[in-house]
Amino acid sequence: MSRLGWVASIGLALMLPVMAAEPGVKTEVVGGTVSAIPQRTSVRLDLTAEGALHLRCAGSDIAIPFNKVNTLEYGQNVSRRYAAALLISPMFLLSKSRKHFVTLGYEDAAGKQQALVFRVAKGDIRAVLTGLEARTGRRVEYQDSEARKAGKG
Repeated sequence: MSRLGWVASIGLALMLPVMAAEPGVKTEVVGGTVSAIPQRTSVRLDLTAEGALHLRCAGSDIAIPFNKVNTLEYGQNVSRRYAAALLISPMFLLSKSRKHFVTLGYEDAAGKQQALVFRVAKGDIRAVLTGLEARTGRRVEYQDSEARKAGKG
């Protein structure tokens, strides 16, 4: 195999995982009224489809039409890192742990109000909030000024 062919083979091998990546953002459902998705379930929140938000988990795909979403809320849970302070260093008492939560309210096909609460990673929260606002036409309601600062940047 020529040197160029060998380099091309390595490049293709390195790109395969990127090309095989699923669309959407990895989140965790931490609560809600939808019985098809148990709490503490890891799901992919996909906002790229034309007319609906898709939740993909364990082989199932739940679609929520964007026009049926009627509430969007963002909040944080801020806590001190007590366990790390006890186990590693008291300096961890100076830092805070922030968890980011998005609540999505919508009307299901039967006309009943449903809600889902997602935990979103820090690096993904702005993209998720912006995408939800753009696709649903709804404004995100912030629980407090700290959440507003984190959500808007």
